[in-house]
Amino acid sequence: MNAKVDTTALNRPVTRQTFDEVLVPTYAPAAMVPVRGSGLDLWDQAGKHYLDFTSGIAVNALGHCNPILVEAMTRQANTLWHLGNGYTNEPVLRLGLALTEATFADRAFFCNSGAEANEAALKLARKHAHTKFGAHKSRIISCYQSFHGRTLFTVSVGGQSKYTEGFEPLPPSIDHITYNDIASARAAIGDDVCAVIVEPLQGEGGVVPGDKAFLQELRDLCNKTGALLIFDEVQSGMGRTGELFHYMSYGIVPDILTSAKALGNGFPVAAMLTTHELGATLSVGSHGTTYGGNPMAATIALTVLETINQPAFLARVKEAGNKLRSTLEKLVADYPQVFTQVRGAGLLLGVVVTDAWKGRSKDIQKAAEGNGLMVLIAGMDVVRLAPALIVTDEQIAEADRILRLSLDGLLKAA
Repeated sequence: MNAKVDTTALNRPVTRQTFDEVLVPTYAPAAMVPVRGSGLDLWDQAGKHYLDFTSGIAVNALGHCNPILVEAMTRQANTLWHLGNGYTNEPVLRLGLALTEATFADRAFFCNSGAEANEAALKLARKHAHTKFGAHKSRIISCYQSFHGRTLFTVSVGGQSKYTEGFEPLPPSIDHITYNDIASARAAIGDDVCAVIVEPLQGEGGVVPGDKAFLQELRDLCNKTGALLIFDEVQSGMGRTGELFHYMSYGIVPDILTSAKALGNGFPVAAMLTTHELGATLSVGSHGTTYGGNPMAATIALTVLETINQPAFLARVKEAGNKLRSTLEKLVADYPQVFTQVRGAGLLLGVVVTDAWKGRSKDIQKAAEGNGLMVLIAGMDVVRLAPALIVTDEQIAEADRILRLSLDGLLKAA
């Protein structure tokens, strides 16, 4: 008998302090605890209202508690939740058809997170190279300041040492190049490389867009050496930049693409997309997942996909992205002592701070939150905005008002 079991836990009062008492301290969450959401609106335990320009780190693309998704989830919850992977199911088959019809891909593998999707992509690349060329072709190339997940493999592939310190020894045969540096890529990508993985728009690394010439060079080098090109679109995909996936903006087609975050609008689901030839590399038993592609996840993801992948919807995302960018550029012009530039694409934008404000993006985030606006940071020198794709012009104007109010308060206190 477990003496710690408390059948009343569902209704027990909890606070931010409860986090410090019972959860592993891998995060340092805000002091307020959100309890209810609708669209881009959130309310905390005290009833305070916030305008959410984070969308759960580019996850809630259709906003909180979107009624279309609530209906789809409720319908599926009353039908079929989960099956072991000895069976397939109708929702995942429909989702696989929809994603392959909408992209370059012929095959899909479904899992639960961006890290799992990237893990699958990297395992596929290694196995393909071993099978076709031999064990010597195993090296993986990634970029500094990239982010590909938190498993030991994917965090090692991500080029940020702060996430790998203390977890050594790390998986071998992983090297890094400088993002958008063609010379760096040419020097690193040789015949022993099995895969090059890159974000076409770096998110956690500072909201840095990939140069078309750089991404094209990666494509050409992979063609030359027989390496596979993997585009990590966990954050940039699912309509975030105004195309269903950002590779479509460049006209550069990867061999493998990974998607997560907005794919489930908050329900854990991810996908690795690839071709017939490459997909055949992962034969029965070579890779798997217990929950990936279950009926609940697939139903929600398909509903998200069908909602976003409409010409009018994507056109509005581009329009909203242009509106947000012009608003932020005016903010930069009016606060030159704080900001230097806006960068990014669509509705994934970063505002870079000046040398005088280096290391203080978190201060701006906290000030905005205090005034009722939730924003993100990307490192300590970039304020990141990733609102739901359904954001209105009025909400963009309100975010601008709160940002200005917050900056005025910080400057006055300085």
